[in-house]
This record gives sequence, structure tokens and C-alpha cells, in this order.
Amino acid sequence: MRRLISALPLLLALTSCRTPTTPPPAGASWFADEVLPFQHVSGAKGDFLMPEIMGSGVALMDYDEDGDLDIFLLQGHPDGGSNRLLRNDNGHFSDATAAAGLTATNYGMGAATADFDRDGHQDLLVTGFGGNRLYRNQGNGTFRDVTAGSPAVALPNRWSSSASFFDYDRDGWPDLVILNYIDYQFTANKRCQAPTGEIDYCTPRAYRSLASHLFHNERGHFVDVTKASGLDRAAGPALGVVAFDANQDGYPDLFVANDSAANHLWINGRNGTFTEEALVRGLAYSENGLAKAGMGVTLGDYDEDGDEDLLVLNLMREGATLFENGGKGDFSDVSARTGIHALSYLFTGFGVGWLDADRDGHLDLFLANGAVTRREEQRGNAKPFLERNLLLRKSGGRFEKVEVPAFDRLGIHRGAAFGDLDNDGDTDIVINVNDGPARLLRNTSAARNWVSVAAPVGSRVELKSPGLPRQVRYVRTDASYLSASDPRVLFAVGERVESLLVEVPGRAAQTFTPPVNAVFRVPDALVP
Repeated sequence: MRRLISALPLLLALTSCRTPTTPPPAGASWFADEVLPFQHVSGAKGDFLMPEIMGSGVALMDYDEDGDLDIFLLQGHPDGGSNRLLRNDNGHFSDATAAAGLTATNYGMGAATADFDRDGHQDLLVTGFGGNRLYRNQGNGTFRDVTAGSPAVALPNRWSSSASFFDYDRDGWPDLVILNYIDYQFTANKRCQAPTGEIDYCTPRAYRSLASHLFHNERGHFVDVTKASGLDRAAGPALGVVAFDANQDGYPDLFVANDSAANHLWINGRNGTFTEEALVRGLAYSENGLAKAGMGVTLGDYDEDGDEDLLVLNLMREGATLFENGGKGDFSDVSARTGIHALSYLFTGFGVGWLDADRDGHLDLFLANGAVTRREEQRGNAKPFLERNLLLRKSGGRFEKVEVPAFDRLGIHRGAAFGDLDNDGDTDIVINVNDGPARLLRNTSAARNWVSVAAPVGSRVELKSPGLPRQVRYVRTDASYLSASDPRVLFAVGERVESLLVEVPGRAAQTFTPPVNAVFRVPDALVP
């Protein structure tokens, strides 16, 4: 990310000229802030080593298959101990790390989830600086490290960031992409300066960028196909990833958010190869032709036209970038027109996700923020990187800030994962906080009927309910920043469901009328 320092007078001036003069809508009752039993440790001791400021992520998965989501939190420096698995027992969280066999330590960064061996249990990939680990869920509350069976995924000489399981060849076996950030070693750390002359964290441009790695799933074992697929042809300081069908040809493509470099859009050639087409499809740069500090990324149908629009979080004084989907594989930057640029301009964003926070049928946007260089107004603080989080909602074609007291706590917020942890039909948020305690933002919004849908990853799900807008959701666990979210998709419902259309890749679309206030699981016949 491009490291910029802003002065307090400039911040105040920008705030006064870029924010609405009318009071923002109140969301005081929408979320409750809870501290989780986990403390992230960056290992920062004044040397400004790059991995200190970048981590870490979080994954939500029902590892013990008891019907509720558990939480896996990535630890930073090994001095903080291992990563942490928190078992969810009716809303109470207890440490299950040792019992589950996940006590290995590394400089943790991200996580990805999928049933990669198709045995019915959700498995786990952990990325980090200096090596990755692949864990098989054994179906009895424990995991087994199976990295040795797929040694190529370890990448011991890489700084890996986000990852995504996605079935690029549609053979029914989840394949895997692992992003790599920069060519970095502690022993070769460069000393960079802020404009004030103080030592600060470097931009990634001070180091060589690396290509991402693609692995084909050979019935539960992964083989490196990076070169054969063409992903080795373009390197970038990659941080955010999401798989989606950008050109609507039925095969998943890959969007990669690069930090201070042009973004990548890898179009699936349907023959095992990919072509990088971000520039021609409008996703490489912002509308002013500049590469921003791409970090977190999310997809959602913000304009309710049936296709997914792409949002990328960037550095303070760059603003988030919202790319509107033109419907034919082309995108345009609408950040300024929608107000998102101004609302996010004073923040550095990482974790991000679309969610219907108040269950009104319209998507809202959550941004987890935290600086990466000293904020001038926090000069003298031990950690001058603190920022608050944001919740934005659309009103009349533009976004506005929602006042949520639970989001006012300052922190160096990084990975964010989204899911219904208490099975009450709304989306909760878990945030990993750099050098801070992890936080659960429990959704407590007003009650309304709902439906939760469990379908294969990549499915398109459309719900119609009287009195509410058409709602379209896509099933995925990737996106955000270094994190993995609930694979179920949630819908607000009025008195009843008029229709629920489920389109699974490679299967004929089917329509259902599920009951309200329950989880609907697609029939096995629709599962590839």
C-alpha cells in the first residue's frame, strides 16, 4: 500500500467538505460489540518489519458439525503462540485449538476453507510468511496436517496472503489459488522514511512483486499448475482475491487486488489456462488511471440489477473503489458518483463485505479499517495506526454513513469474516485486530422473517418476497481480506417466500418455496 501521512488540519478540512451536512442514519441497535478470547501479537519492536503491520485474518466454519459457526483466528508473530480455534457453544466461545490439533505456529496471515477431499467435512488452509499449511478435517473434531501430501502448497520461501478454493475446471473438486505478496526476508528489511523523516513501514514498491500460485485438485491432492495455467505471466503485490464468473460464461474467473499496482482479472479459458484482462474490462485502475493500494475485496449486487459489482478497499486518501458491473464482463468506476470515495477517503480499509445489516432487503457495506503508517493526529501514541470501522448504506443512489456505536472502538482492524454465528437469520462480523483482541460484532437488528440458503460454492440464488426488492446472492467463502466467511447466504423475507431460484454451476436452475426462519439446503441432486 502506498504509505502517505496526513496532517490533522487537512483531515478536518476534508471531513468538513466531503461528508453530508444532514445527520447520518442511526444504527445504534444494529450491533453489539463483544471481545473474543484471543489477542493478536504482531511482534513489532521498533524495527518496522513489513509482516508486522499486515496481519491477520479469520475464518468462520462449522468444524465440529454441530450446526453453528466456529471461529479460527490467525496469530501474527510466533511469540503470541499458535493460531486460535474458538468453539461456538450456543454463543459462548471456548478454546479448542489443542483438542483440534491446530497448535502449530507460524507468522500467520490468512485462511481459506473448503471440503477439498469431498468427504463431507470442511477443511482448512492456513497461509503465512514463510510457509503454508493444509489441514484435513477428520470429521471427529480434529484436523490432520496433510501438507506433506501436497508439498507444493507449502511455499516455504514465499510470503503468502489470501487464498481461495474454487473449481476452475468444473470437475467437482475444489482447486486452489494462493496469493503471494512481495519477495521479503527479515534479514533484508529496508528502512524507509515518512515525509516527516521518521522511520516508517515501506511501500511494497520497495520490494520485488511475486506471481500467485494455482493448484489443481487431483482427488484430494494439489498439483502446481501455475506455469501451465498462465498465472506466472503477471506478478503483483497481491492481497485480496475473489473467484466469480466475470464474463458470465459459466466458468469462475479470478480477481486479484494488488497493493500499489494494477489489479488483475484472470479470465478462465475453460481449458486449464487463464488470460489477464483487467485493463480491457475496466478493473485494473481507478477512473483517474491510477493504481491504488488494493487490499480487501468484495462482491455484491449493490444496484439490484441481478449481477455482482466489485468493491476494493485502498489506502487513506485514496478512497475505496466501486466497480459497477455492466452485465457483459465490463466494469466502470462509480466510486465518486455513489459517494463511496468520499466516505472512505480518510480510512485505510482491509476487511470488507456486503451484508443486509438491518434486514430490509437492501445490501449495506461494512469496512474494517486500520492505518499502515503513522497517523499524524496520533503522534506520540505507541500504536499510531488506529481507526474506526464504517457501515454504509445506500439512499437514493448514493451511500451514506450509518452511526453504529459498536463500530466506534479504535483499532488496527485487519481481516473480517461474515456469517450468522447465532443462527438467527442476520449477519454477524468477526474482526482480527492487529495487536489487539479479536472482536465479534453481533447483529442485533430488528426482527424480520428470513431464509438462509446452503448451496454449493459458486451458486447464484435469487429470492422474491412480497414487499421487498428482488434479492440476488452468490455463494462463496472467499473475498474480504485474508479471511473466509459463512458459505450460507441470507435473505430478508416478508410474510412468505414467493420464489427461491437456485442456479448451481453445471446444473439446471430450480425454483423452491422454502419455509421462513429456517436454513434451506439444496437437494443432493443439485450438488456436483
